[in-house]
This record gives sequence, C-alpha cells and structure tokens, in this order.
Amino acid sequence: MAHTIRDKAKLLNRVRRIRGQIEAVERSLVEERDCSSTLQLITACRGAMNGLMVEVLEGHVRMHVLDPDEVPKPKQAQAAQELMDVVKAYLR
Repeated sequence: MAHTIRDKAKLLNRVRRIRGQIEAVERSLVEERDCSSTLQLITACRGAMNGLMVEVLEGHVRMHVLDPDEVPKPKQAQAAQELMDVVKAYLR
C-alpha cells in the first residue's frame, strides 16, 4: 500500500488546514489589512506547505527509496535519516 493511501486522512486534513490558511490570506487582501499581518499569514501558509512536503517526502523515502519489506542496513537507515534531516532543516 502506498504511503499516501495509508496516510490519506491525515494528509487531507493538512491540505484542508492549508486551504483555510490560503483563504485567510485572500480575506486579508480583500479587506485591505495591513501588510505585516498579511505577511504573517503568508508565512504560516509557507510553513504548512513545507510541513506537508516533509511528510510526503519522508513517506516516499521510507516506502520507495528504502525497501519497505526489508530492514534497512545501518548505512542505508543512516543515509535516509540524514537526507530527511537536511530536507527538514532546509524547509524550515
């Protein structure tokens, strides 16, 4: 089973929260709120999208880069973890 299917409900909840954040940005622009509050909303959207990216990418690495039917060798597990640590740091 693909990780996106297995985690479908959780991922869809994240997407729905992001949609709400995007709608808040739209309302902020329509209501002509000050730019600093609009920028904060945009920053929150970016963080939420990055969080979604990390979650899907981590599942991809664990299910498609590593063999999910085998215990990874220590070097493989370490390399996968290092990759995810770098991605998480980059996206924050």
